[in-house]
Amino acid sequence: MTQTEVVISGLRFPEGARWRDGLLWFSDMHTGQVFRTDPRTYELTEVTTVPDQPSGLGWLPDGSMLISCMLDRKVVRLWPDGSRSTHADLSALTDSPVNDLVVDGRGRTFLGGFGYDLYGNAPQRPGPIFRIDADGTVACVEDDMVFPNGSVILPGTNTLVVAETWAARLTAFDVTDAGDLVDKRTWAELPEGSTPDGICADASGGVWASSIATAQFIRVEAGGRVTDVIELDDGRCATDCVTDGAGTTLYLLTSNSWQPSETEVRQGRIETVRLD
Repeated sequence: MTQTEVVISGLRFPEGARWRDGLLWFSDMHTGQVFRTDPRTYELTEVTTVPDQPSGLGWLPDGSMLISCMLDRKVVRLWPDGSRSTHADLSALTDSPVNDLVVDGRGRTFLGGFGYDLYGNAPQRPGPIFRIDADGTVACVEDDMVFPNGSVILPGTNTLVVAETWAARLTAFDVTDAGDLVDKRTWAELPEGSTPDGICADASGGVWASSIATAQFIRVEAGGRVTDVIELDDGRCATDCVTDGAGTTLYLLTSNSWQPSETEVRQGRIETVRLD
């Protein structure tokens, strides 16, 4: 599973990959754009542009898209008619950027936060996870994560799995009916030095993690057994990943750097690999 095919190029920092309605959706963090593409052609359609760094994407039950706007610490709602509003403003709850998000079947959003000014080289501090209810009400439901990043709710369960980038692990919670996070536990330790960024679940119950600093995509099972590793032979940043609806294709999002000043060369791209 190491033969990859480049299907989209000329991006800066692709992130927030999602599969919905037979289409691949993602944000280009360093341009502010959100795109979708049909895998039959891979022609890009711009969904919207925000004056910020967009990261995680999700959808509410009415079809509205949610976009994590990292620097403003807001979640923007793109309505089905194309209009836009602020779904939640977290600027009074954290002074550091917000990060990736996932929306559950009840329209509740779980959003991670840096916890400190990574871009300003501030000392590392624990990061939060916020719950945003369908009406936009915000609550902090966890405050002791090591840079919470990509997140996924395992299909058919109430288990939320979150990547802790600087701890080289995936951490799990049970989501209660009230939306609280309970039974915090290590879902999988990743190989030493791993830096999990975006994650996704596959059809067999495993989780793929993009290890941004080690140029790898790692598939791991609950308990920590690593079953597959895709190495990027040119040392690119592995930023995110997602499977298609059939679970037969894995999309790999990569960039030459995570620094905005270094991605202006537009070497970000999306590749595919076939899954067994």
